[in-house]
Amino acid sequence: MQRLTRVVGRVVIAAAVLLTLAPGSAFADNGPLAAGPIGSGHDDGHHDDDDFPTVINLPNGHRPEGIAIGKGKTFYAGSLANGSVYAGDLRTGAGAILVPPETGRALTGLYVDERHDRLFAAGAGTGKGFVFDTDTGATLATYQLADASPTFVNDVVVTRDAAYFTDSNQPVLYRLPFGRKGALPDQSAVERIPLSGAYVFVAGAFNANGIEATANGRWLIIVHSSRGELYRVDPRTGVTTLIDLGGASVSNGDGLRLQGRTLYVVRNRLNEIAVIKLSNGLTSGTVTGTLTDPNFDVPTTIGLFGDSLYAVNARFSTPPTPDTP
Repeated sequence: MQRLTRVVGRVVIAAAVLLTLAPGSAFADNGPLAAGPIGSGHDDGHHDDDDFPTVINLPNGHRPEGIAIGKGKTFYAGSLANGSVYAGDLRTGAGAILVPPETGRALTGLYVDERHDRLFAAGAGTGKGFVFDTDTGATLATYQLADASPTFVNDVVVTRDAAYFTDSNQPVLYRLPFGRKGALPDQSAVERIPLSGAYVFVAGAFNANGIEATANGRWLIIVHSSRGELYRVDPRTGVTTLIDLGGASVSNGDGLRLQGRTLYVVRNRLNEIAVIKLSNGLTSGTVTGTLTDPNFDVPTTIGLFGDSLYAVNARFSTPPTPDTP
């Protein structure tokens, strides 16, 4: 089913379903262990995790790929099928379409800019980036990011001064620099930053996918899906440094979530989330565990609320139709 799933406190959001990984989810570290709370995250006050559903159904045919959690208990799930955005409540599971469908639009990674009530969205094969109003669903801006083909704008992260997008088919990052008071830029301000240093681009393969940023915006982190590698990226120059995982791989790496020095890496087709403890300089990391859930069906991206991770099931192995649950 298309759902959101809750893991590690709660976590799991899937295509037609949002899933939550809870403490009872499998946490493997050289063997199954009980998963504990993942620590403080996005929250607006005390809440009892037991009051929150572990699975939230999304509309049939929605084909979710990206999830973002905004103010209060609101989550957003974008659609690969029609470019719409579904907004729901993590506590009640209720929700509705916020951003209406648009012909030719497809959405992958999402990121909420709470300071300005904006939702940034990666535009997949359209080569575009979109910005929506989180309250009204209105389209605030559309940017043509890619200037080459093929393109697959996959994920986005927002720092205080810019939004950064990955392209799985091009060795670049796209940067949207903000103006005064966070003003959105014009199309002419779009920057294309070549990825250099340790980064290896593989023609014909899926390359950079998920992206995260440190709290101060000093560094970005990206995952290379086909090579199973993580890179630290200087957002000013695009120079990358391989994050040494001691021989471990994060192949099929997709969405990322950074909490302090703990990085969660979704490994979509493996139906698991790798838990990695990073060094202070982000030059090395140790895989400390793996999160799984029986509700996983190709999870792609994750959001964090309180001590719960929420993952969306993209269900790439299921032929998509308007009625696919």
